[in-house]
Amino acid sequence: MGRSDAHGVIRRLCTVFLLPVLLPVVLGFSGLGLGLSAAGAVAAPAPPAVAPLPPLAGAGGSATPSSFWLATGAGEVWAFGKAPGLGSLAGVALARPIVGIAPTVDAAGYWLVASDGGIFAFGDAAFLGSTGALRLRQPIVGMATTPTGKGYWMVARDGGIFAFGDAGFFGSTGATTLNKPIVGMAPTRSGRGYWLVASDGGIFAFGDARFFGSTGAVHLNQPIVAMAAPPAGTGYWLLASDGGVFTFGAAPFGGSMGAAPTLDAAQRLVPSGTGKGYWIVDQNGTVHPFGDATGAPPVQGLMFGAVTAGDRATLFAFHQLGKPYIWGGNGPAGYDCSGLALASWQTVGVSFARVANDQYHTAGAPVALSDLQTGDLVFWGTDQGDWTTVYHAAMFVGGGRIVEATGDHVQLNSLTQWGTGDVMAHGMRP
Repeated sequence: MGRSDAHGVIRRLCTVFLLPVLLPVVLGFSGLGLGLSAAGAVAAPAPPAVAPLPPLAGAGGSATPSSFWLATGAGEVWAFGKAPGLGSLAGVALARPIVGIAPTVDAAGYWLVASDGGIFAFGDAAFLGSTGALRLRQPIVGMATTPTGKGYWMVARDGGIFAFGDAGFFGSTGATTLNKPIVGMAPTRSGRGYWLVASDGGIFAFGDARFFGSTGAVHLNQPIVAMAAPPAGTGYWLLASDGGVFTFGAAPFGGSMGAAPTLDAAQRLVPSGTGKGYWIVDQNGTVHPFGDATGAPPVQGLMFGAVTAGDRATLFAFHQLGKPYIWGGNGPAGYDCSGLALASWQTVGVSFARVANDQYHTAGAPVALSDLQTGDLVFWGTDQGDWTTVYHAAMFVGGGRIVEATGDHVQLNSLTQWGTGDVMAHGMRP
């Protein structure tokens, strides 16, 4: 269906006026790298002055719509962009929650890992072993794959390491008393070593991984959640949950989110191909490029947690995927565009107008397209200066992606799927 035809269908189905619904001990410390970070519906707000629509390339911090899988502790997985839909554990009774998702080298599969070390493989991901039948002293907190993709490590909260396939064991902190728990690991480019990182930024190096420094003796505003090394392996970055970045060795500082964190926590730091830049990736898939990082990073696997009300509303919308588009539908059998947005937010105790154009006019506070967060409402209309011309609404997820009721069912799409001409000049945050 062409763009104009698709718009015509949506216009006919979404602008009908309905009655409003009321409805560790650290190995050492060196000087920190340069540029460290310090470590209910509103009644009819006046829309901001209409200006030329900014490039949607900036929507939600992403220079290009990113591709990613979102996984939850229940084992649900949703695919966005180039990430293929390969299945999930939705509806499966798990012994322990899922704590990590790791894509294969070619991004045609992924592993899910549970806190007991149970491994679940999808797509071209091979099952190489697990600790699901073992009694662990501390729960698994994450996993990493070898450069060949033919092996993986799992790391426990105490730094215990479990190696499978061609992953080598090079040491652990399992017998060490840590100041703070291990939160992740990063392999070297050769696959013959790895670093473990604790929540205070303590770094433990094994194999051919070199120690360049840590934040173990520094008071952090927010805990460290991840680390990454540039291709040459001559340094590394540490990432805090607020997007603060700490650099060591030859890893360059390109910027951070520490002074202006987003509502969804930072979860990954992905180096650019040259190692002269990186993307910070939030838990909702939104990417923030720094240095020479341009476009979008490789497909990422992210753990999505309901941190904000918008996250919780969006999770409800995810659970409606595949349900039919029903004109005037308020659920649970089916929804129209504005009905899905309203029903999703009502699950977190927030109600607003029923019809798309009224939602654009009154459903919360206006928010710039560049500042969209999970759960924010985005709109399409024929005249950016006239709220009465709005004919479609959707919910922003992150990474330039949306969840919406359109066509014949509830689905995941790109914010720019029909171009940018009819996207209204701002979103709304209920």
